Amino acid sequence: MITIGLDIGTTTISAVAAQSQCGVIDAITVSNGTFIPGPHSWEKIQQPELIWEKVLDCLRQLLERHPDCKGIGVTGQQHGILYLDAAGACVSPLYTWQDSRSALPEGGGLTYAETLAAQSGCAVPVGYGMATHNYNLKNGLVPQNASVFCTIQDFVAMRLSRRTAPLIDASDAASFGLFDLKSSSFDASAAARAGISADIFPAVSRPAVLGAGYTGLPVCTAIGDNQASFIGATQDAKDCMLINIGTGSQISIHSSEMHNCPGLELRPFPQGGSLTVGASICGGRAYAILERFFSRTVEMVTGKSVSCYDAMAALASEEVPEDPPVFVTTFQGTRADPEKRGSISGLTEQNFTPRDFIYGMLNGTVQELYGMYCRYIASGAQAPKALYGSGNGLRKNALLRKLLEDRFEMPLQLSANEEEAAYGAALYAAQILEM
Repeated sequence: MITIGLDIGTTTISAVAAQSQCGVIDAITVSNGTFIPGPHSWEKIQQPELIWEKVLDCLRQLLERHPDCKGIGVTGQQHGILYLDAAGACVSPLYTWQDSRSALPEGGGLTYAETLAAQSGCAVPVGYGMATHNYNLKNGLVPQNASVFCTIQDFVAMRLSRRTAPLIDASDAASFGLFDLKSSSFDASAAARAGISADIFPAVSRPAVLGAGYTGLPVCTAIGDNQASFIGATQDAKDCMLINIGTGSQISIHSSEMHNCPGLELRPFPQGGSLTVGASICGGRAYAILERFFSRTVEMVTGKSVSCYDAMAALASEEVPEDPPVFVTTFQGTRADPEKRGSISGLTEQNFTPRDFIYGMLNGTVQELYGMYCRYIASGAQAPKALYGSGNGLRKNALLRKLLEDRFEMPLQLSANEEEAAYGAALYAAQILEM
């Protein structure tokens, strides 16, 4: 069976045609490019109608080349929200997960997100839908004709199935915050304590087919990109761990049970069980920061701007340094502590070299993820059975892959498909259609 998977990312939109036995057989990736410029640096909003047009164009191209496709799966950026009216039309921009309006001060020395946490009794990170909605509510920014909010992928799935209201999977619903994993429903009581009406919350569904509308093909409920990437990268393996390193980095550990771990996030998994997730803001970005430092040094000396990645890769292929400096790669803070900063320690005359810095930076990236893993194990959870890897940060850096294998003491299986999220959405759709 051929199914199509759509992945609506913040910077790119991907579409793949896939067969469960053959993997990805066709793929299209285009730039998202729909950010709306504004006067505030903290505002990160996109144009949902333009996103819809880009998604539809990708979908039409794949359907022309694969007319025997049997269904469509959808995934995309989590946490962000857009508002719809009673007829399902957009009445707002898409407030993306990068939008930090809820980090603005509200009063009493607290930000909007911190006030929401104090009032509701539930922590809702900056950029999560409920934190964004809370800010909009208190500042008169919720459109008067708004009937419901949802993610961009739920909006696309709704339109493709010709529904007038979104019906969303728990993986997307939980990404907003104020969501109870045990009951798989929004925590209306917590919302009410913060003065937020549950009337605007979308309906939550079990995995299902929404309908066959716009293209005549069945469209499945959209799922979160973290969950879709896990499905696509691990080929639906259970009780294993996925490490993704791109601009940021993340560990996702699947368990058949819901296991709370302090400092890590518990997310529902569409096919049963849960994902325990730890995210670092700097993953591949840390390596890019070091490259930028080297590049600027070269420019200072020669007056020429050059890329240093190839030279860094050549140095990294040499023998591992004996006593490298210790890098803490929290250059842009952490989700729990945005004010935290990175550091370098253990410097000596001998290890103040480019090779030692390359190794130290990569090892710092690995160590931050390993610290999250150690918290997971220390909480009493079972160790994962296998380790998978995805993201360009891993594909393009052999030393980073080796450091991960050494640190986690497991062989790393690199994902065969680069568009893991879109592929995971396609596999998920195939499973739903076969039920």
